[in-house]
Amino acid sequence: MSALDLVPVLPVVVIDDLATAVPIARALVDGGLPAIELTLRTPLALEAIRLIAAEVPEIALGAGTIATPGQASAAVAAGAGFLVSPGCTPSLLAAMQDTGVPFLPGTATVSEVMAVLDAGVSEMKFFPAEAAGGAAYLRAVGGPLPQARFCPTGGITPASAPGYLALPNVGCVGGSWLTPADAVAAGDWERISKLAAEAAALG
Repeated sequence: MSALDLVPVLPVVVIDDLATAVPIARALVDGGLPAIELTLRTPLALEAIRLIAAEVPEIALGAGTIATPGQASAAVAAGAGFLVSPGCTPSLLAAMQDTGVPFLPGTATVSEVMAVLDAGVSEMKFFPAEAAGGAAYLRAVGGPLPQARFCPTGGITPASAPGYLALPNVGCVGGSWLTPADAVAAGDWERISKLAAEAAALG
């Protein structure tokens, strides 16, 4: 299945404490969002991916913030089943293709979208969504390039998500609001499950 069609809202998660990785993943699954984009923004991200892959096999486990070819292969070796990058270079695109897993290369301009389409890839991330023009921008891109499908991420909120999801060229949105820092710090997994359930209902 396409990474765009797993869930309406793809949880974008930063893990600062390994002890929270598995409980966060389980809370998201319990709330009805069996997918996660775990970003490589902290030194322990790869170990968090290994833990979740081993202990929560029912979740679709993605690695985000893939910025180098080495990160792409390391994330898949750790157990990631799909990859997401904030932007895209030719070498990074080739490395993600070489892993054999689904991936969403990051785009923000029409030229970048066309370059990714040229490489035979029609599914991509749109980042930073709100700063780069939001839903209106994606609606405009859909005219000349209807074959491109997106997961917009960056600044999206529960209030703005439905506007994106209504677009024919949007498969899902990335949401960082599902794992609030205070809820994670307090171990309030029930609150994360509730936020996940609300997001799942947007689909």
